[in-house]
Amino acid sequence: MKTRTEQDSLGKLEVPAAALYGIQTQRAVENFPISGRPPHPDFVWAAVLVKKAAALANLATGHLEERLGRAIVAAADEILTEGCWREQFVVDRFQAGAGTSHNMNANEVLANRANELLGAGRGEYSPVHPNDHVNMSQSSNDTVPAMTRLAILRGWERLQESLRELEQAFAEKARDFDRIVKSGRTHLQDAVPIRLGQEFGAYRTTVGKAAVRLEQATGDLRALNLGATALGTGINSPPEYRAQVVEELSRLTGWPLRAPQDYFQITQSHDDFVRFSGELRNLAVELTKIANDLRLLSSGPRAGLGDISLPPVQPGSSIMPGKVNPVMAEMLNMVCFDVIGGDLTVSLAGLHGQLDLNVFAPVMAHVLPERLDNLSRALTVFTDRCVRGIEADEIRLSDQVARNTSLATALAPVIGYARAATVAKRAVSENLSVREAAEREGVGEGLNLDLDELLDPRRLTEPGMPK
Repeated sequence: MKTRTEQDSLGKLEVPAAALYGIQTQRAVENFPISGRPPHPDFVWAAVLVKKAAALANLATGHLEERLGRAIVAAADEILTEGCWREQFVVDRFQAGAGTSHNMNANEVLANRANELLGAGRGEYSPVHPNDHVNMSQSSNDTVPAMTRLAILRGWERLQESLRELEQAFAEKARDFDRIVKSGRTHLQDAVPIRLGQEFGAYRTTVGKAAVRLEQATGDLRALNLGATALGTGINSPPEYRAQVVEELSRLTGWPLRAPQDYFQITQSHDDFVRFSGELRNLAVELTKIANDLRLLSSGPRAGLGDISLPPVQPGSSIMPGKVNPVMAEMLNMVCFDVIGGDLTVSLAGLHGQLDLNVFAPVMAHVLPERLDNLSRALTVFTDRCVRGIEADEIRLSDQVARNTSLATALAPVIGYARAATVAKRAVSENLSVREAAEREGVGEGLNLDLDELLDPRRLTEPGMPK
């Protein structure tokens, strides 16, 4: 491999001649051969966008020479709009604290490409310098958290759309299944009747509530500490830069971004990431419950509950012919487990910030965009390949609800709890329906009761008292 020699404050080092990155990135490549995974694509996008906005802001404040600033913006646009040079972002996701290596990777790539656009060579850093020009008015202390916030917001947009599709699919199933009455279950035992549509309507509500809470949690992520530079002081940054750079990013993204309430607090604390991660974890908990419900409800087909059937998307066994497993629900379970585990990582990163800077933004920039991505993709295929194709076994459900001894609950307001319990016990011991057991117990004698109306399963799925 051909190399070029570069020098920084620690000395000289060989850098691949074809690389747009430079010596500080190369040091990080050699120091951190950990996961073999470069930064998440959303983080790369956010990093380049922040550098573009910073150049535009520095141009607007008159502190960056027009020719140099325009070259930086042009280099950024090649990455943002044309998809060029993304392979040049090579620093491992696990690296030194504060993400200085991520920041310098972006600075060096844009500086070298800007210089090429101005007719200079790679590694010369003239007329555009990675620190003096690309990093003007910035510090890793403010750019990396801002990049992380933007990466999360971009991932949230995709997840939000996936949640909308899932919510809609559950709503459609709730309408389709509203006519179907089935046995409810509590403690994994038979309970009073419920409509299958009511169960699926609850899933729709659960997904909708989780989406609202996540959207609320993005509110604080829209505050950017750009212009805080080191520690929040704003050193080496003109006062007007703070508002200008946020304005540029709001224009570029179309998002309502803003300055933080306290530049020192937002530099010290990553509580906004922890809150969002917590809501993402809560979503994963709820989705796991729903996936588990679908696995239980579709268990069988002969020896399980068998209330519903899930679409058969692939053979389920290498030894048992004809076996089909609930693979899409199982996949979603595992993605959710990973999200829940990622939340612990984010929490630990949040609580280990010390004094004037939380240095653990890089691991949050790894965990949150990736989990958002995985969950978004998982929900898309789960919705399309599982939820939309769910079917109900109406004959089986009708038979189960007819023999459900919890129907005796409807008798309690009329004949009292104790006598209703006697009816239920007789139904079990003599293998009778509740109606048959009630007749043998003489429940209707002298009371002018219409047992058919009183024990109508559909009536029991709505509020009301027997007349």
